[in-house]
Order: sequence, then C-alpha cells, then structure tokens
Amino acid sequence: MVIHEIASYIWSLPLLLLCIGSGLAFSFGTKFVQIRYFKEMIRQMLNKQKSDVGISSFQSLMLGLSGRLGTGNIAGIATAIAVGGPGAIFWMWVISFLGAGSAFAESTLGQIYKIKEDGEYRGGPSYYIEKGLGLKWYAIIFSISILLSYIIFLPGIQANAITTSLYEAFGIPPITMGILIVISLAILIRGGIKGFAKFSEIIIPFMTIGYLLMSWIIIAVNFEKVPSAIWLIISSAMGIQQAFAGIVGVAISYGIRRGVFSTESGLGTQVSSAAAAGTKHPVTQGLVQAFSIYIDTFLVSTSTAIMLIVTNSYNVIAPNNGYIVKNLDIETYGGAEFAIAATQGVFSNLGRSLVAISIFFFAYTVFVTYYYVAETNLLYIFKGKKIKWLMWIIELLFLFFIFRGSIVSSENAWSMADIGVGISAWVNLIAILLLYKPLMVCFKDYEKQIKQKKEPVFNSKNFLEKYSKIQEK
Repeated sequence: MVIHEIASYIWSLPLLLLCIGSGLAFSFGTKFVQIRYFKEMIRQMLNKQKSDVGISSFQSLMLGLSGRLGTGNIAGIATAIAVGGPGAIFWMWVISFLGAGSAFAESTLGQIYKIKEDGEYRGGPSYYIEKGLGLKWYAIIFSISILLSYIIFLPGIQANAITTSLYEAFGIPPITMGILIVISLAILIRGGIKGFAKFSEIIIPFMTIGYLLMSWIIIAVNFEKVPSAIWLIISSAMGIQQAFAGIVGVAISYGIRRGVFSTESGLGTQVSSAAAAGTKHPVTQGLVQAFSIYIDTFLVSTSTAIMLIVTNSYNVIAPNNGYIVKNLDIETYGGAEFAIAATQGVFSNLGRSLVAISIFFFAYTVFVTYYYVAETNLLYIFKGKKIKWLMWIIELLFLFFIFRGSIVSSENAWSMADIGVGISAWVNLIAILLLYKPLMVCFKDYEKQIKQKKEPVFNSKNFLEKYSKIQEK
C-alpha cells in the first residue's frame, strides 16, 4: 500500500498536466510534426544506411521499439482497463498522440548534443542537460534517476509478466524461468550497442507482426462488435456511460500513466538509442522516434484493447474494491490473464501459448534496452574514469532485480514501475521544455533545407558554438 500511495502521489495532477502541456507545446510549436511529416517518417524509418560509428535509422527505430514495446502493450493495457475502465484507452490515445511531439523533441536533442566515445555515439538527457543547459548537477540527478528506474524499479514488471504467462501456458516454474532469463541476458549484454541493435533488428519486426496477426484474427472474428467497442471507449472517457461515470478521473490518470509507460515518450529513456544513430541531420531521428509511437500505441496497444473489449475479456474494479464490470472469473489486477481469456474463443488452449510467447519477446527485448540506457547513464556520471568494477556491480544488480521480479506478485511491481517512470518524466520533461529554443532552431533549419529540395545536412560545429554551454575541445 505504501508503494501504491507513493506512485499515486508522484502521478498526481501536476505531473499529468506536465505530460499533457509539454506534448501540446511541442506539437503546436512544430505545427504538429507528427502529422505533417508522416511520409518522411516512413522514408527515414526504412533507411538502413549506417556509418562506421553509428547504427542505422532502422536499427535505431528497432532499438527504440525494443524499449517501447513491452508488457505495457499487453498487461499494461489490461491493468488500465481494469482500474480506469475502457475510457482509459481514449486518454492513452490522447497522451500518445501528444507524446509523439515530446518524443520528437527529446530524440532530436539527443542527436544534437551526442558525443563519440569508444568508437560509438552516445547521448541522452544527461548530455543535453549538461551541454544545452550547462547544469551538470541536474544532468547527474537525471542519470541517477535512470539508474534507479532501469536497474531497480522497472525490470521486475517485465520479468514478472514473462514468468507468470509462461507458467500459465506451459507450467514452467517462475524460479526456473527467472534463472534462464538471467543467464541468457548475461550473455547478450556483452555485445554492446551494435550487438543490441542487431538483436533488435531481427526480433522486433518478427514479434510485432506475430502478435498483431493474432489479435487481428480475433478482432476479425468479432468484427461486428468493433464499432460498439470504440464507442464504449469514447463514451466511457467522457462520462457518458453511466457505469463508468464515477471513474472518469481514474480513467484519465491511468490512461496517461499507461500511455507514458508504454510509449516512454518524454521520459528520455529512448533518447540513447536515437543518439546512437549516424545521421546527417538530428531531425531525421526525431521523426523516426516519433513514428515509433504510432507503432507502439495505435497499432499494438490499441489492438490489445479492442481484442479485450470485443471478447468481453476484462473486469473493471470499483473504487470500493468491488466490481463495476465482472466478465471474467479472475481475481486479478489485470494482466496476461485478460489477454489469455481473449484468445480462448478463437485459438482455444493454443491462445495461452501465443500470448505467453508474445509477452516473452516483448518483455525480453525491453531488458536489452534497459541495460543499455542504464550503462549509458553510468558512463556519463563517471566519464573519463575506469569503472569496470562498477559496471560489474550494476550488471549484477540488474540481473538480481530481474530474478527477484520473476518470483514476486505483480501489483507492487506495477506501482514500482509507475514510480520509476514518474521520476524520469519529471526530470526530463522540464529539461526539454527549457531547451525549446535550440530545438526549434534545429527544426527550422531542417524545414528550410527541405523546402529548398535539399537533403538536410546539419552543421553541428556552428550550431553548438551558439547553443552549447560547453564547447568541445
């Protein structure tokens, strides 16, 4: 209960307004770049050209999606509906659309202020906070918050989703699966960013298409119910549905929470993957990462939501701990159980396996990104110093909390995840709002070259001389 109360306090009205306000600021400031440059997003997304130092835009997208696509797209959607009702999905759509503006802003800034280190590009909020704002102490606070979130708070919910679903589907004991996850990750994270990128480039398209095909088949079988499902989502969000009128506030809160958790827009957590790409202009990576929000929310998460609603595979918990809606004989906070129930009508017992495998791939690839982001921020704090021993400690802690998460219950794990996400959002959203001016200068430079029918090229040296508080030696 204490952890839940802390999460609720962090995600109170001020943070909800900050998430919405920052999304509005960047969306209006760029005249809704997430709409106007949709075609260019796709063109840049398919660009597989890479440099000797950086990864390609496509690899960067896949690496970013490996962090965005996770249990939030399945179990997270189920918990949003369980607590906030179907209306939570509408608010998830709203914050994700606006969040595409924030994702564009932070990813572009990550490219502007990135550095080359040990033969690879590295960047992130800590780098643009220090170089763009000249606030080293604030940059260190962000890095510490990311280390806490990605090493302690967040891995548990991903591990828990894997072990719970695999136990339901195949009877694999959670402790056994936890050990296997830890061993395999210990091997994988030795490959560095290019190894991560290669892994993501292969796995992400496969797992996304597989899950979407499964959910779309179920939706197609129940297609006549889709219009009423969409109306239920919209009317519940507006309080028109009497049954859900009393939890509109909860729907808004959990819709925004799960939208931010799923997309990670504005958290700064996916900026490292954007900064790792070798590009001619920072805005191209901003466009690529903004497009990933469409894949994450409007394809994967929405498919889950519609699948659950058209099959009546959800419960909605009342504020007094009773039920507003109880379609399933499941005493749970929501999660993989809802998705498994949704597959039964079409795939029977095979549905358990399909959901479990989907969750495994979604959650497992998130671990890869978690570690890389944590490593990047650790190197930032101690840059220039030999900290191999500390890297080993961080790696061991990371693997320990993954194993711990695999054998504990999910309710507290979600609250801990909300705490980690909320802390990161507070620190990063304030930073990118303060860097609004250099972001817009960079964006206008890109637009100017596009209008001149040129392939945009960024003059990093001239730009940083004016908009960097720390000049490169």
